[in-house]
Amino acid sequence: MSAWRRRTLQQALRVVCLGVAMAVAVHVAAAERLPQGKYPDPARMEAEVAALEADAYAVSPPDPAIVCVGSSSMRMWSSLTKDLAPFPVVPRGFGGSTMYDVYTYLDRLVLPLHPSAILLYEGDNDIDFGVAPEDVLEAFHAVNERIHETLPECRVFVLSVKPSGARWHEWADVQEANRLLAAACEESPLLHFLDIATPMRSEDGTPREDIFLADRLHMNGTGYEIWTGVVRPALLKHAADLQVRGSEDALDGVRDDGAVQGR
Repeated sequence: MSAWRRRTLQQALRVVCLGVAMAVAVHVAAAERLPQGKYPDPARMEAEVAALEADAYAVSPPDPAIVCVGSSSMRMWSSLTKDLAPFPVVPRGFGGSTMYDVYTYLDRLVLPLHPSAILLYEGDNDIDFGVAPEDVLEAFHAVNERIHETLPECRVFVLSVKPSGARWHEWADVQEANRLLAAACEESPLLHFLDIATPMRSEDGTPREDIFLADRLHMNGTGYEIWTGVVRPALLKHAADLQVRGSEDALDGVRDDGAVQGR
């Protein structure tokens, strides 16, 4: 091997090593900021995560994909693929999860699908577990950093934490978590905060009773219609960036749904 070729290979190796070192440093920094001791053990979610890893979406995901990840409110959105059509969504809700759980399982449930966008719903169970709004924010920062370490152009649409009759006593903390998440989303053009909480409340400010199941926590079809009315226009606004493949007629159908909301 010539001296010139050897020097070229050495320089290339140094560049690769530097890139790996920087990625590891970002990952470690994100992990260190997580309020781990304040969250339940993510291992409790292993069975549900393993089932998602084995489903049809994992075997043959759409390209590009919009991965919808979050707790039971995301998992129980049974009409998700229809409601957000023609956007190519992949349901990745796992019941009882938290923002810390999403961080823990990003490398198994989300990142392998190489999504162009992620729709995220967490914070609901976090607050119910007694996690402070500031710690929810720190967990979100870790999630965001991990996503963009691997997928630097990925857009993240963050749903506000919803109000519910069953957890109305936690509303003050939910409001603060929403305020912090909304402010965090203002810091990057790749982050978008979607307010689904406001249209879920009655004129007197309390949660609408007609949009929930009997447990007053999980939503019925009317509740998901509210979510659809916020999420679809926001996705449409950034359809070009999401590399949506589909006929113009299909996208025109989305445009007809109403005004675009969100950033």
